[in-house]
Amino acid sequence: MDLRQQRTKRNIANAFLSLRSEKPLEKITIRELAERASIHKATFYLHYKDIYALSESLEQEVIDDILYGLSDPAMLLTDTDRFNEELYCLLMANESMLSILFSGSRAGMLAARMDVQLKEYIFSRHEDWNTLEINVILTYLIQGAYYAYMQYHSKNAKEVLHMINTMAGSVLRRYTGQIPLNGKTSEPNPESK
Repeated sequence: MDLRQQRTKRNIANAFLSLRSEKPLEKITIRELAERASIHKATFYLHYKDIYALSESLEQEVIDDILYGLSDPAMLLTDTDRFNEELYCLLMANESMLSILFSGSRAGMLAARMDVQLKEYIFSRHEDWNTLEINVILTYLIQGAYYAYMQYHSKNAKEVLHMINTMAGSVLRRYTGQIPLNGKTSEPNPESK
């Protein structure tokens, strides 16, 4: 992509984010976006199918940035405290972009997409972990922790993160026998029965 195309896409993205911060996705028209980006409508269609494709592209970029920032997403199962600290630092570093892109009708999309992408990453490196039990555990840890944190972090982020880590540790201890770490299934914790 040449510099002119990059500049045009950046102008489109900036205009979209400006509009998106003012109104719901469903209320943004290509015409007003083109006007704000100082482009023709036809130029928009050279880059994106519709407003939803643009939104999804920008959402994917921010999710990729967050996931790329994690030292190892598999830590969700092996070092949950460190994983959660890294993830929430990355979420807070991208908070303004996330609050614009994932508001209104898109609010539930971030946790769902993070769930899918973290599982894809983990299972691509640990195929033997792709079981029903681990899928349920991961969804619970990812989506449950995300919604709990987002709802209560403004009250005391450090305490909320500590509580999430404690609960995640309890879940993992309870299901330790379901997670084949280092190529073998660990023994269940007798206290969890």
